[in-house]
Amino acid sequence: MPFVKLQKNKAYFKRYQVKYRRRREGKTDYYARKRLITQAKNKYNSPKYRLVVRFTNTDIICQIVYAKIQGDVVLASAYSHELPRYGVKVGLTNWAAAYATGLLVARRVLAQLGLADKYQGFPEIDGSVQEVEAIEDGPRPFKAFLDIGLKRATTGAKVFAAMKGASDGGIFVPHSDRRFPGYDAEAKSLDAETLRNYIYGGHIAEYMRTLKEEDEDRFKAQFSRFIKAGVAADDLEEMYAAAHKAIRADPAAKPTEKKTAAEYTRRRQTPLNAKQRKDRVRQKIESFKRSQQ
Repeated sequence: MPFVKLQKNKAYFKRYQVKYRRRREGKTDYYARKRLITQAKNKYNSPKYRLVVRFTNTDIICQIVYAKIQGDVVLASAYSHELPRYGVKVGLTNWAAAYATGLLVARRVLAQLGLADKYQGFPEIDGSVQEVEAIEDGPRPFKAFLDIGLKRATTGAKVFAAMKGASDGGIFVPHSDRRFPGYDAEAKSLDAETLRNYIYGGHIAEYMRTLKEEDEDRFKAQFSRFIKAGVAADDLEEMYAAAHKAIRADPAAKPTEKKTAAEYTRRRQTPLNAKQRKDRVRQKIESFKRSQQ
């Protein structure tokens, strides 16, 4: 038998270093996190803000976060489930909803910091890529770096929709146009009309029309909530445009009404006594016998 080197011996296990818990769970990319939270020493204790964008099956989460020794601190947050307040009834996880959520968190944090009037962002949406510039007689713009977590930075991804919304909302988020839908890698140019189309849900409207013509049953199943809410393909652009205006008019968060302990009804079943249990067994036996006849 040939000699086989023992790889994982006692010395290996004695020197083994366990990875961070969130790395073991596959939740945090520490290579990216280190670069996102490390602040220059000459900036002393100035926080380094991140625009954190996360997606669930039914929601989009946008937060302005900075790191401390004790852990991350959330300065402001916005969720796509708040969008019905602004007129977006359905489609709360699509590209246009991600843009609106990014716009909401931007206007909310600027209002919180007293910068909303000084930095309006770009209310006129034409699909062009612009970054917020500092005003001459006033404070510099609020700066945040995009944190996409474990998402892949692919062209057209929804994380960049939230970033675009935050940038148009008045936050300075350093970025280029390479990851927006409509970017041509060969020509190295962005089609602004395609990007504008995505912001107003034009790609959804186009798909709705195509699907309705090709397979109406599938259309009714896939867009059942749109049909129930009375939202047609032609209504989407107007709906999102109205939502953007409403967000700029009132970005403040409204807490939900919490139920008091007295309002909750406990539905605990009353336990059966011995006589009732025996009677229940007898009824089951009789029922079984009748079914066998």
